[in-house]
Amino acid sequence: MAEQAFAFLDECLRVYNALKTKTDADFERNTFFKDWTINKILKHLHAGNQAVLASLQGDEAFEAFIKGGDYGRMEKNAPNGLALLEAWMILSTEIAAEFSKTPPKKRLKWFGPSMSARSSITARFMETWSHSQAIWDEFGIERHSGDGLKNICVLGVNTYNWTYNVRESKPPGPMPYLKLNSPSNDDVWEWGEKSVVNYVEGSSEEFCQVVTQCRNIKDTNLKVVGDIAIDWMSKAQCFAGPPETPPPAGSRRKRASAGL
Repeated sequence: MAEQAFAFLDECLRVYNALKTKTDADFERNTFFKDWTINKILKHLHAGNQAVLASLQGDEAFEAFIKGGDYGRMEKNAPNGLALLEAWMILSTEIAAEFSKTPPKKRLKWFGPSMSARSSITARFMETWSHSQAIWDEFGIERHSGDGLKNICVLGVNTYNWTYNVRESKPPGPMPYLKLNSPSNDDVWEWGEKSVVNYVEGSSEEFCQVVTQCRNIKDTNLKVVGDIAIDWMSKAQCFAGPPETPPPAGSRRKRASAGL
């Protein structure tokens, strides 16, 4: 499970290194993600990390964390700006270390059903990666992900049925063939049965942007062919919770600015 823990830590370091030279005022910039500030995004991720740490400490620790209202208190009382960034990075490093030595199949208590340790750290990676997209967008920077992104691609594949089930409907057919280029362009990742009538092809980063709802499919260069593929990409949702409508085309985008 060191792979997933490393992918999570690698993503955190990318965000940390991008923000560590900013000013506290920069953290109050409103992003294209629901108008959240960068402070709000990091507080949300930091509180989630606190919850995960409690789950790693055992069922009783997690239940105490929830009953004590610690999640909401963390979001409310966490510091701002560079102090928040440092606190978030320190905890992220601790979590990566803990997960790297936790048995992958160990069950961890969570807000909904319990999950395996492997699923838990993959979910933390996915949430960190997806929320930080708004940070890169705010500063007008084209992000560059590591090949650990394959873990989020797998999550997108594994939640094909979930996309429909959460909307109380059935998938219109088998998952379309998926062919994606790795971020490094050193590999091609494929899932599903090969098809020339129903498939999604292109950038793994753009696929992850769609399934995490950081982008509308119309704002990507993914090649989407076939009714089933088009329908899936119009509503894909790889995260838990109630059904969410993807952002309107053009609403979440890279801002034209001087960058980081």
